[in-house]
Amino acid sequence: MTTQGLVNVQPLRTQEEIKDMINALRRGNKATRKRKDLAERDVLLFLTGINTGLRAGDLVRLKVADVRTDTCYLQEQKTGKKREIQLASIRPELDPFLEGKPDEAYLFASQKGTHLSTTQVYRILEAAADWLGRSDIGTHTMRKTFGYHLYKQTKDVALLQEIFNHASPTITKRYIGIRREEINRSLEQFRLG
Repeated sequence: MTTQGLVNVQPLRTQEEIKDMINALRRGNKATRKRKDLAERDVLLFLTGINTGLRAGDLVRLKVADVRTDTCYLQEQKTGKKREIQLASIRPELDPFLEGKPDEAYLFASQKGTHLSTTQVYRILEAAADWLGRSDIGTHTMRKTFGYHLYKQTKDVALLQEIFNHASPTITKRYIGIRREEINRSLEQFRLG
């Protein structure tokens, strides 16, 4: 089994890749179809991750009460930085999932009643990636996908640098895979001699 640290985790660069991942999360592993409630949880976890840019550790700590409105406030576990999260774009998926759940419940509950661990999130994503035949997906894929698509829409690396709390634009571009893409594009037609 590979670990997140050894995998070159990439963003999902196209809407088709995102849809494929959602379908794989719904499906479950190769042998057994996933229970509907777990499939809904896993898809919402992924959608929340790619639409907020939160780290997996912050996603799993969200409670139902945190996401009842379109704006969520939290303190990032890793940086201690306070963050405002916009949820309006995923409200159509959130609201049905929240129905009947108490405010104090974890949004992404494990089957044991606590919240999912980041290891469990990794395993969920890894199983979906395996079903897709991909080895470049991990928990940071959600955050990188958010960053990649926000950058492609806005071209504002300074905004992403601030959201991600990175020290420089270069770090941000490398993190979301833009720098490698730029290098490859510049070398496509390069030839000497």
